[in-house]
Amino acid sequence: MSPAPSETELLDALRSVPDPVLGRSLVELGLVESIEVSKATATVTLTVSVPTDTWADEAGAQVRRALASVVGIDRVEVEFDDLDEEQEKALAARLSPVDEKGARANPFTDSRTRVIAVSSGKGGVGKSSVTVNLAVALAQRGKKVAVLDADVWGFSIPRMLGVARAPHAIDRVIIPPEAYGVRYISIGFFASEAEGVVWRGPMLHKALEQFITDVYWNEPNYLVIDMPPGTGDVALSMAQFLPRAEVIVVTTPQAAAQTVAQRAAAMAKKVRLTVIGVVENMSWFRGDDGTAYEIFGSGGGQDLAQRLEVPLLGRIPLVPALREGGDNGRPITATAPDSEPAALFREIARAVDEDLAPRKRFRPELKIR
Repeated sequence: MSPAPSETELLDALRSVPDPVLGRSLVELGLVESIEVSKATATVTLTVSVPTDTWADEAGAQVRRALASVVGIDRVEVEFDDLDEEQEKALAARLSPVDEKGARANPFTDSRTRVIAVSSGKGGVGKSSVTVNLAVALAQRGKKVAVLDADVWGFSIPRMLGVARAPHAIDRVIIPPEAYGVRYISIGFFASEAEGVVWRGPMLHKALEQFITDVYWNEPNYLVIDMPPGTGDVALSMAQFLPRAEVIVVTTPQAAAQTVAQRAAAMAKKVRLTVIGVVENMSWFRGDDGTAYEIFGSGGGQDLAQRLEVPLLGRIPLVPALREGGDNGRPITATAPDSEPAALFREIARAVDEDLAPRKRFRPELKIR
């Protein structure tokens, strides 16, 4: 008969088990409250970090799998406790450490995360649809992806991705919801759709700063930002918070739209952000006979790309299903992967991820002092 394993051995076996929502080790986060062994039965008590409908089932199943192969254990029982105030503060400190003044650092200052700001010169060109479907397409490539809805006045990301759950707060750390493999945060979670947001510049600046510093982003490969149209306060604030952001400009085919879109690109260059490409939206409508009708003209995206000396990443057709998916929280890239728009968004994601990947390797551990 094999001797019963020690608590340390069992704890080591659990180090690879991630929190179902937070994505980091349950052991690392201090969520394994206790382990007891009696004969061949291990009883593990977990502290629930984010009380979703599935957290306990997912965590329990992973713990049982992890301990099933431990010699000397024939049965695993998993019990659950809620976070108390002291545990909540300790968990928040592990997720997002604060400095001596109690302030949280910008997690993207020395980060490998690529920040992609999706911009436009004016509203109504489908910028948010491009943001959502690009983010989902990047997630489908196996990337960790997050979306920040910085379009404070015209927020639409919660509706477009579908509100899986409201953000959850652990002490002062905001845990964003996730849908289709994409984490996302928006002022839309904190403001009424009917009333909107009536804030001056300093309030907008502070709100965006909190979204960056107080949200638990968990080091995504990509942070895709839905920028407000135009060149106002929010664009300036985002350039200050995320100075390594890369900009994709969205336009429609007609000449008037690409002229306005050029202003967004000019703004990006003035604040030293790199414009990496153009996406032309509403490029054509395909009739039942298969003919592509260029309702809004043609050539605007290519002309803008040539003026900016960047690639035209893709031309997206005007498709009712694309609009419907945005209205009901079912992005076409996820729900109709064989459709023409989904294939085009996947190609844009591939180009961003491969062709436009930075040639320089970012090494935060190497700093000039």
